[in-house]
Amino acid sequence: MAGDNTETRDHWWWRPGWRPGRSFYTWHFLVDDQPELHEFVTRIRSDLDKVAVLDLIPPRWLHMTTQGVGFADEVSEEDLEAIGAAATERVAGLGPIEARLGPVLADAEGVHLPVQPVEAVAVVRQAVREAIGEVWGKGRVPEAAEGFHPHVSLAYANTSGASLAPIRELLDRHADVVPLTLRRVALIDLNRDEGYRWRAVLTSSLGHPRF
Repeated sequence: MAGDNTETRDHWWWRPGWRPGRSFYTWHFLVDDQPELHEFVTRIRSDLDKVAVLDLIPPRWLHMTTQGVGFADEVSEEDLEAIGAAATERVAGLGPIEARLGPVLADAEGVHLPVQPVEAVAVVRQAVREAIGEVWGKGRVPEAAEGFHPHVSLAYANTSGASLAPIRELLDRHADVVPLTLRRVALIDLNRDEGYRWRAVLTSSLGHPRF
């Protein structure tokens, strides 16, 4: 995802449909239960904190964006419950998922840890997409199936036009690859008025279902 970008681009522009006070239902992997990741974040934050053009993500709000559903004022409670139930059934038995994060990269809109192998988490995203399609029909599943680049962001760019070169030089000191074990995926109600904040609606286990 780092690509050929040489300058930052402000991450906080208002994307289509967003406005103050509006929230969005989406599925995320939440990573509060990943000790190796949080140890790495603690080490790298002292360096990232020196970069004025970056807004560091508080540890409790670290996440891996997975699959959107829709704006909260456009999704009925009945549909949300049906999607949640269908997804919970489909993801059961898909995990735990073992993956890796890193090495850390800087792209135009921030600093992130890419996930490898992509396929390890893509199977969960596909299961969630199938659940949405079961409720709304395949033609109404949001977002493209292709082009999924799972990652955990550590900081977002808060200005445009700053050189990425010194940020990348700084990141060269932190070439760790961090192990990741995913046991659950969460449906959240996401707001971005003061950075990304959310309320968990449902947490679905990736472990084997119990009968």
